[in-house]
Amino acid sequence: MLPPPAVAHDDVILYRPRFLKARIIPEIRLKTVRIRSTTILCVRRGDEAAIGGDGQVSLGQTVVKHDATKLRSFQDGNVWCGFAGAAADAFALLDRFEGKLDAHKTNIRRAAIELAKEWRADKVLRKLDSLIIVCSREVSLMISGGGDVIEPGDGVLGVGSGGMYAVAAARALLSATDLSAREIVERSLHTAADICVYTNHNISIETVGKS
Repeated sequence: MLPPPAVAHDDVILYRPRFLKARIIPEIRLKTVRIRSTTILCVRRGDEAAIGGDGQVSLGQTVVKHDATKLRSFQDGNVWCGFAGAAADAFALLDRFEGKLDAHKTNIRRAAIELAKEWRADKVLRKLDSLIIVCSREVSLMISGGGDVIEPGDGVLGVGSGGMYAVAAARALLSATDLSAREIVERSLHTAADICVYTNHNISIETVGKS
């Protein structure tokens, strides 16, 4: 017997049995399982910038990996990127970002804007599901597929499932303590891990600028 015809939508596949009318038995909706992962946080204080992320990857309600690496370096460690979302999509975008960096040398803002323009305009890239934080000694930026390139006024950026928890903790620590950027990232990510079920305490942190 041939399988029933299927009509695919964004995240839903509709199966319509041939031998039953829709008014008798409604369409069966099978949702695809989303892979959720990550809290990425970037903090700047003085001449130091730090970026960090947790190691958890969740498939639906199941944790499938505890020690994933979500940070990548460019230009001999002078530029670091963290990503949240689909890993394959993120690496495809980071490869393109590396090409933009090579083309524009040390102009991180120009490279980020060019990536955002291409990401927004290209019909294939537009479907890639990820958010990227770029961190160098001079600048911190968030790049999205909507064409946004955001540079925070307070030097704090967060993305991913626990991103806003980490940002809230980091802003409080920035205003109330003299901790270094690295220490703030570490404590804030642990706070996010205590709250967000898609974030764990297996944290990786990298710094640029003054240690």
